Amino acid sequence: MMVLGLISIVGCTEAHPDYTLRFGLANSPTNLDPRYATDATSARLNRLLYSRLVDFGEGTIPIPALARWRELSPIHYRFDLQKPTPLFHNGARLSAHDVKATYASILNPATASPHRGILQIITRIDTPTENTIDFFLKQPDSLFPGYLVIGILPANLIAKGHPFHDDPIGSGPFQFLERPDDTRLVIERRADGQRVEFLRIPDPTVRTLKLLANEIHLLQNDLAPELVTYLSGQRGITLQQRQGANFAYLGFNQLDPVVGQELVRKAIAHAIDREHIIQFVLKGRARVAQGLFPPEHWAGHATLSGYAYHPEEAKRLLKEAGYDHDHRPTITYKTSTDPFRLRLATIIQYQLDQVGIDVSIQSHDWGTFYGDIKSGRFQMYSLAWVGVKSPDIFRYAFHSDAIPPVGANRGHFADEVADRLMMQAERTLNRQEQQALYRTLQARLLDTLPYVPLWFEDHYALTSATITGYQLSADGNFDGLSQVRWMGPPSVPPKHIARLYP
Repeated sequence: MMVLGLISIVGCTEAHPDYTLRFGLANSPTNLDPRYATDATSARLNRLLYSRLVDFGEGTIPIPALARWRELSPIHYRFDLQKPTPLFHNGARLSAHDVKATYASILNPATASPHRGILQIITRIDTPTENTIDFFLKQPDSLFPGYLVIGILPANLIAKGHPFHDDPIGSGPFQFLERPDDTRLVIERRADGQRVEFLRIPDPTVRTLKLLANEIHLLQNDLAPELVTYLSGQRGITLQQRQGANFAYLGFNQLDPVVGQELVRKAIAHAIDREHIIQFVLKGRARVAQGLFPPEHWAGHATLSGYAYHPEEAKRLLKEAGYDHDHRPTITYKTSTDPFRLRLATIIQYQLDQVGIDVSIQSHDWGTFYGDIKSGRFQMYSLAWVGVKSPDIFRYAFHSDAIPPVGANRGHFADEVADRLMMQAERTLNRQEQQALYRTLQARLLDTLPYVPLWFEDHYALTSATITGYQLSADGNFDGLSQVRWMGPPSVPPKHIARLYP
């Protein structure tokens, strides 16, 4: 009787379908505290968990999110929270005091936030009312509203030193449920209790097989082109694809005696056949990049000529730098263990070898690799800037004062001309003059090469036929999860977990 009872219970349990939507990721988020997050996966997940004052609309122009703003003077911006203001996941209502506490925390040097650099333009934050925040600046900066895109945290929990990375509490459309281990993260849609589980599956082939087996329901980016093509031809799988602006590049340690030489970096730029890689390796799902922004961005530079594939010119530049057949430069190239990124690294290694540069590849798991890059432990590496919208990225990534932890100038690039152009552009209030300065800056960066630009990668999403409504965004974020639903209405609604916070 007892055995039959247990079988009956197990049978009933198994009969209930699991309506958790599963999203396969190549990498886990490194930080769910938006004050510290710098990697793409963290940024995309934090958009779901936290609300922000400002977002970006068409043409990458800042638009209101939590708040509308007025420029009361060139150095005084007033933000008015739009009603109704959202509730934090602990039930408290978001107010101006939470906004002030969040940005004051970032500006506190003891916090060591990597986002502090550009925000140091703020001299004072006032909250004249529960729904009003006044920002006072050191000097005029017409880009300022676009800096306020960091997720807002509850002021009382900031004061208590709450571990937001381990237990994120925001006011976004999803709330955190659990993180059973470093490969799984479960969140819940506040509107209806729909759960989404993010699963770190580093091997792209395994991710592909799990999508085909309906063990996961959604993949986005981070697959080899041949796998994307294969999946798009399978019954029950839908492919969405759109032109992207993720900027892939080679980065260098400017303090290194080899790649710190501008001539060597220019030789590398001429040695890489980007068109060939895009056509035959990326299967056309990218376009050549000459600068950090694509031409359609308002600060983009459509007429930059860049570095054509020219092996003989690369050899000439190496000779000018003092290298020859018997004295070849040696470079260590760091990348992740993702098979496709390793393949790209191997191709670049081969192309550099053809012009006289010896390259050894070091591949590490994502956490180790990204940790090395953030800490400056590299000679050369490849990465991509993902979801970049505002030109303040130039100061964050290239200004001589933006050395980590106050910025992302991980290669210690220092150029007085570039620094001056950044400052002039930020202080210019006329948009056309500002655009011209940013274009001049990009020409300067292309000439000095803190990065060798590679390409802008397209975005794509692959979804199972069991779900519908997911819309791939222009910048590859995960916002489409707010609308995704099952093809048929669940007979058992998603289980809701009530949570209490101090």
